[in-house]
Amino acid sequence: MNAPRIVLAPDKFKGSLSAGAVADAVAAGIRRVRPDADIRWVPVADGGEGTVDATVAAGFDRATAEVSGPTGEVVRAAFAHNGNVAVVEAAAACGLSQLPGGALAPLTATSLGVGELLRAALDTRCGTVVLGVGGSACTDGGAGLLAGLGAALLDADGRPAGPGGGGLTDIAYLDLHQLDPRIHEVELVLASDVDNPLLGPVGAASIFGPQKGAGAGAVAALEAGLAHWARLVAQRTGFDAASRPGAGAAGGIGFAAIAVLGARRAGGIDVMLDLAGFDRSLKDADLVITGEGSLDDQTLHGKAPVGVAARAAAAGVPTVAVAGRTLLDENQLRSAGFAATYPLTALEPDLQRCQTNAAELLEHQGERLAQAFLPTPARSSTP
Repeated sequence: MNAPRIVLAPDKFKGSLSAGAVADAVAAGIRRVRPDADIRWVPVADGGEGTVDATVAAGFDRATAEVSGPTGEVVRAAFAHNGNVAVVEAAAACGLSQLPGGALAPLTATSLGVGELLRAALDTRCGTVVLGVGGSACTDGGAGLLAGLGAALLDADGRPAGPGGGGLTDIAYLDLHQLDPRIHEVELVLASDVDNPLLGPVGAASIFGPQKGAGAGAVAALEAGLAHWARLVAQRTGFDAASRPGAGAAGGIGFAAIAVLGARRAGGIDVMLDLAGFDRSLKDADLVITGEGSLDDQTLHGKAPVGVAARAAAAGVPTVAVAGRTLLDENQLRSAGFAATYPLTALEPDLQRCQTNAAELLEHQGERLAQAFLPTPARSSTP
């Protein structure tokens, strides 16, 4: 019996293990059953937090730049590049994890640092920039992003408008003359699994504002500010992009990227799988293993495990998933392309213990899935 060929392509277990640590633990469990297994790890992410780490693990170089954090403090943010392609993670500059002390700032948090980080990426003289969005702390419609690239956002008196979504209604004039011209010389890809529009009941403020600390009053204020901003941008550019899928991504960063910067939106996981050469890794593979911390309704809307399973199915390779927990039923899991799932809660019902002991539990689940999907070679008998 030939050695089995396995592709490990999990996302991180948020708050517990990196994607690489997940892969290492599962691989250790598999080798208890099949020490001969040919195991390949393909780093994956969906455009949100962890995207730069996954890209670096796939062979890109890591670089850093000092940029403005979501509330103005200087942060050191990483991006990745390989000479022709640069990968920028919005959360590295304006993510919830960058808020000082974790204090939410729904009305004043800004995407200014994302524009500054894009400028640093442009310094690598790349031809394509992938902008991964997700996990942002701001709802400013990407106004800060444009300011970071050199645009001027002025009030009626010609002074700079205030930061964040709370300052959008003060903007009377958008001056794009000093926008860094290099941004129009590259292909800008908006890597996002979010297809929400900018405005309305499923828009940036209504759906994602509460996750960033916005109560009912703040959501209403943000919605009004975004509507004003959308009208101003449409007047300035002649392009009404507020209803475009993905315009609501990362508090409206998607809107500014599409409407002003000419970005092309693509599913975050598909972009990342292409950058990592995932399809090549499927050649002669017997099994793909993916996963994330929680398999739930969000997983079904463009998250990494479903994207991995779809690519594997197209190549005729079965996919199993590991997870901290699963909230999906058997029909949903099957429809998503998973031949089986191995949640840690099947071994340890306590979620806190699952997080604390995730690596050990993943080893056990790696052993179990190997027993189910990778039969042990029969021992040869002597005559």
